Amino acid sequence: MAPFNPRALRWKIAALTAAACCAVAAVIGVLVHQAMAERGDRTGEQRLTARLAAAEREYTRTGTTPLDVEILTPRQLQAPLAHALATKDPNGLFATWYDKKPPNWYWLWAAMPIEGDRVLVARTDMSTEVRGLQLLDRSIITAVLAALAVIVPLAALATEPINRRLRHGSRTARAIADGDLDARIGTPGRARDEITDMSAAMDTMAETLQRKLENERRFTADVAHELRTPLMGLSTAAELLPQGDEAAELVRDRALALNALVEDLLEVSRLDAGAERARADAVPLGELVADVVDRTGTQTLVTVRDAAVVQTDARRVERIVVNLVTNAHRHGALPVEVTVTGTRIVVGDHGPGFPAVLLDEGPQRFRTGSSARGRGHGLGLTIALGQAEVLGARLAFANTPGAGATATLDLPPTPPETHPQDFAATETTAH
Repeated sequence: MAPFNPRALRWKIAALTAAACCAVAAVIGVLVHQAMAERGDRTGEQRLTARLAAAEREYTRTGTTPLDVEILTPRQLQAPLAHALATKDPNGLFATWYDKKPPNWYWLWAAMPIEGDRVLVARTDMSTEVRGLQLLDRSIITAVLAALAVIVPLAALATEPINRRLRHGSRTARAIADGDLDARIGTPGRARDEITDMSAAMDTMAETLQRKLENERRFTADVAHELRTPLMGLSTAAELLPQGDEAAELVRDRALALNALVEDLLEVSRLDAGAERARADAVPLGELVADVVDRTGTQTLVTVRDAAVVQTDARRVERIVVNLVTNAHRHGALPVEVTVTGTRIVVGDHGPGFPAVLLDEGPQRFRTGSSARGRGHGLGLTIALGQAEVLGARLAFANTPGAGATATLDLPPTPPETHPQDFAATETTAH
């Protein structure tokens, strides 16, 4: 897993932690901001209260006011201040108005009515309180960012043990899927938590699947081996039947079919057991495929374009090609075409195409799909897929709209020391 993958669990947890920290910081910041703003307003109001009270006493005594206090009529007041004075609490001594429009930034005004339809008006500069509040906001934001710079990496590091255990589980699951049925996650010395429970459940599932697969594999091999001896006797007896007799020919044909089925079962059991090993030799792919198709005795069009010389097991490639061509003739429709290009072999027919379940799940033994696909035991494609895995090749199945089924075998690239053989584009028909 990439260390900076934003979809990784560690970064999701870190993002959730950061979001929680930001939410807490926002709530605390708003509360502190409001508290400091209210404190600054109270400070300004207290200054104005003291100033207006002193001005009122001096006006009562001398008829004059200090220079920082004006005597105005209600009509001379600015509209917001006049409105605040008109709507003030009857029990209040004065009304205030915060002028935040330029050029009077941060001025707090206060108006106190006195006798004779006069109003004492004073103002105080609130820039110190406002700038202090702004500085507090910046300090809170800076502190939050600094905390996030520490908390997010710590949260990501704190999730590393969890990520390591999950990655180990993923690697084990992939190993089991790749055929290592003995792989287990294991939970030695770990605390009991959800990941431990999941690991134990996956190990139990792997053990159960391993037992079932081994039982199925043994059963297939045992059945094939047990059938081999009576089938040899049956085949020998069938050869002794009179030639030309229809019943005798039918018996011989069925004996051959049973013998082929048993050999297929044995091959499947060997592939399932992982006992097959490829023997790589330099093989001219175009010539090999043309010869193999020719020996099938079927009407198959072979096209070779720039085929390569590949390091592969010719016997296994032959097995794959024969099974694909046989499957195309058995379940598809003419024309059946085989195209060899580079290290790719494509076998196509013009029949109803592969069943959807085969395309979704791959070939399954003893399952041929829909009845439109014809008869068979469903082992041909299974064996072809198993042999492709032994070769390290990729065998893919697809349907071409309006054309039929297509099977594509991609052999591993030719090693650097093996050079491609240039074949002229040729077309032959095998009979």
